[in-house]
Amino acid sequence: MDACTVRELGTTRDLLGESPCWDARSGAVCWIDSLAGTLHRHWPGGGESERHSLPAPVGSIALCESGAVLVALKHGFAHYDLSTRTLEAIAQIGTDHPDVRLNDGKCDPWGNFVAGTLHVHRQPGEPIGGGLYRLRPGGDVELLADGFALTNGPCFSPDGRTFYVADSPLRTIWAYDYSPHGPLANKRTFAQTDSFGSGPDGATVDAEGFVWSVLPRAGRMARFAPDGRVDRVVELPATHPTSLCFGGAGLERAFITSISKSTNLSGDRPQDGALFEVSGLPAPGLPPHRFSG
Repeated sequence: MDACTVRELGTTRDLLGESPCWDARSGAVCWIDSLAGTLHRHWPGGGESERHSLPAPVGSIALCESGAVLVALKHGFAHYDLSTRTLEAIAQIGTDHPDVRLNDGKCDPWGNFVAGTLHVHRQPGEPIGGGLYRLRPGGDVELLADGFALTNGPCFSPDGRTFYVADSPLRTIWAYDYSPHGPLANKRTFAQTDSFGSGPDGATVDAEGFVWSVLPRAGRMARFAPDGRVDRVVELPATHPTSLCFGGAGLERAFITSISKSTNLSGDRPQDGALFEVSGLPAPGLPPHRFSG
């Protein structure tokens, strides 16, 4: 088990906190309340915070090379300017199904953004809508894979050549061979989380190539070795933690988002919905990739 230190940051209480990312240029951690349509920025060093309003639901965010924020909205991607607080549409994913929306996403090392969908209220026999999409810096969108009921935890190995992504209802993290210019290949099972009693949620990869995945129904996060074995488990103070990123000056800390009341999970602890910081981890993280568009 773990010997980590966990503390709460700020005073936010998100309905569905998600998609944390570290902005090394400003020293702030950014994340969203997906259901409220709120983009948060918090400076751990000084304790300052700010909020921005976006159209809900928001699936995920990524930082851009320009200093703006890339936003995955319900059926498309947009560019959000933090200084002017303006939103500009970039591209659509090609579906307007009312029960399909974009969910978790992450940038690859080449400046593309890869995001997947979730399909709620699906009827027996109804095909799964949506899939995994890659947004290129020029605004082109391509479908990489389909058949994901609830996409979570996309992330990349240190060399970018292995792509990890979960289908949460299956309690499975998949691995693919990845090329920034070609299709996904060689799909295989990387890890299964049924023994934790939880599907996997947000994920990231550390500097040693180990995959960290948050387990929302278990109140934990787990570290998986490159061969898929469980290396370490960290208990978290939230009933339902959701996602993580590495941050801080040396990328030695993890920032964890959580749920107070989502569409299907509710927490009963006073700190549920908060942002948490975890220190004392076995390895630092990797510098976050930015969207090149």
